Amino acid sequence: MTSTARAQKAPDTRGPVRKLLTSFGFQIIAALILGIAVGLIGRNLGASDDNPTVLSDTLDRIGGSYVTLLKAAVVPLIFTAIVASISNLRRVQNAARLAGQTLLWFAISAFIAVTIGIGLGLVIQPGSRAGAGLEPGEPYAVGTWWNFLLGLIPQNFLGIGASTSLDLEAGTATTGVSFNILQVIVVAAVVGIAALKAGKKAEPFLVFTESLLKVIQRVLWWIIRIAPIGTFGLIGSAVIKYGWDKLTSLAWFAGAIYIGLALVLFVVYPILVRTHGLSIKQYFSGVWPAVQLAFVSRSSIGTLPLTERVTERNLGVPTSYASFAVPFGATTKMDGCAAIYPAIAAIFVAQFFGVELSFIQYVLIVIVSVLGSAATAGTTGATVMLTLTLSTLGLPLEGVGLLLAIDPILDMGRTAVNVAGQALIPTIVAKREGILDEDLYNAPRNGLPFADEDIDETDAAVSDAAEQSGSESDPTGKEPVGAR
Repeated sequence: MTSTARAQKAPDTRGPVRKLLTSFGFQIIAALILGIAVGLIGRNLGASDDNPTVLSDTLDRIGGSYVTLLKAAVVPLIFTAIVASISNLRRVQNAARLAGQTLLWFAISAFIAVTIGIGLGLVIQPGSRAGAGLEPGEPYAVGTWWNFLLGLIPQNFLGIGASTSLDLEAGTATTGVSFNILQVIVVAAVVGIAALKAGKKAEPFLVFTESLLKVIQRVLWWIIRIAPIGTFGLIGSAVIKYGWDKLTSLAWFAGAIYIGLALVLFVVYPILVRTHGLSIKQYFSGVWPAVQLAFVSRSSIGTLPLTERVTERNLGVPTSYASFAVPFGATTKMDGCAAIYPAIAAIFVAQFFGVELSFIQYVLIVIVSVLGSAATAGTTGATVMLTLTLSTLGLPLEGVGLLLAIDPILDMGRTAVNVAGQALIPTIVAKREGILDEDLYNAPRNGLPFADEDIDETDAAVSDAAEQSGSESDPTGKEPVGAR
């Protein structure tokens, strides 16, 4: 949106109390506090993961339904966004350079994160401090490089998979449908390249795809606006299910993980932001809605619609580049799950089982973390990445079971850092390439989830009028990279 279009907006006449109550950030924080309070009340009334009650079931349904809504929008968003962004490459002269810079900064930040993880593991030594009597958690899938390579091959058009579970006691069967996000990206990239090569004959298809993308983004905005409700259910359900008592025997390990995550989020990222001449305050205020949702939802993929939205609307990254970089980062850019966590966890397992790691094995931890994070695409949590790291180092896989008991608690922080990095790298690359909209980056948030978001009919009318006059005020931020 241009400064002229922004200047046409009516002044904000809301009082301070109304501003606070309608602030998206305040609503999320209030939902977090209320969810924790209700969760603690539920636990005091005897609710737990093994003893569900009406309250715990209600919270679980609220939170689960919201995550389901987000995930339902992920596949059409990724497919249309990638096809549209690839088609826009015909208008961009430095597309290959943008992709190369993105991969380079993914690797640089992952290297920094895994180095911090190794350092914390050696200093804190969580495996040597772990309490006795740790019990294995749930069964887990072992990650391998071969499975990752096979996962790149689409099983069908959109990587759709189905699984059926039988309940012998109830005599019922439940079938679930899932999507392999990595395969969706591969299919979308192939379709986009094919449309690009087809030239003018593919123009109707590309126009339809771009229109569909705008519709999906508008629907996502509606879903995002009810995030406080989903947050309330998610955090309340998490408190009832896991509580904080499971941290007792693994407190040093959990502490090391969260110290590492805090160092990356609040030290490394601000340094990267500042060294590129950008405001740290604006970065955090811009990315915070996505970080908050990632923390409670524990899903980079589920948060993807909001991550892409804040990257474009708050951080000023052009849509044609963000629609490639953010979905790609959601499956491969995981400083929390694929760098900090496997580094500390591998050292924990080695210390716990009395295995002394060599210098070469520490180097392997770095290599696996920098190159192997894509192996977690389409999977739950960081278990696959952890088993991939342990198997590469030759460490006992039995150690994974010890850590699964508190994995949901750790996953909240890991996912928050993942999402913060997925928005940061496109912002840095856009700044370095001179395509970042710094006016939008530095725009006041005014307590809204997005800078200059159209919150009433007057604003929408201004946006429509500006769009018709050729302005860049499209609510979705849709425009070619070369337009800036």
